Amino acid sequence: MSALFIEHFDMRQAAGGAARIDLGGVHFSMAAPGPFPVTITPHMLVLVRCPTSHTGLAALEVRFMRDDEQVARNVQPLSVEPGKFGYNLVQAELTFDEPSTIEAHCRIDQGDVLVVPLTMNPPADEPAQSAAESAAGPATGGWTGTPAQQDG
Repeated sequence: MSALFIEHFDMRQAAGGAARIDLGGVHFSMAAPGPFPVTITPHMLVLVRCPTSHTGLAALEVRFMRDDEQVARNVQPLSVEPGKFGYNLVQAELTFDEPSTIEAHCRIDQGDVLVVPLTMNPPADEPAQSAAESAAGPATGGWTGTPAQQDG
C-alpha cells in the first residue's frame, strides 16, 4: 500500500494495455489558504496491490490523527482483482486552528498501518522563519523555481 496527498490525477492506457497513473500536485504540506482556523478537504490517493492468494475484497480505513486525537475517519470497501493494483480516493474535512500536522493512518482490514503526514503551514503572506533564520538573513544559492531554473 502507498498513499499520497494529491491535487489531481489522470488514468491512461500505455502500449500493450498497461495502465498509467499521472499524478499532479503531490504534497505533504501546504500553506494555509487564509487566516486560522482553516478547514480543508484534501484528496489522498491510496494505491494497493492485491496478493494473488487474496479474495480481492477488504476494507480500507483511514484515521486522521492530531497527536493522539482522531479528528476524522474514512472507511470504505476496497475491491482489487487478485494479482493486480487498484486505487481508492479518500477525503476528509480537516480543521487546523494553527500551523500543525495531521497524520493519515491507513490500513487494510486489521493490517499494518501506513502513516502519511499533512502539515499546514502559515498562510503564504505570513513567512514562517525561525529566529535563527531571521537573524542570518535570507538564504542564497541552491535551487529556486523549477529544476530547469537553477540559481547558484
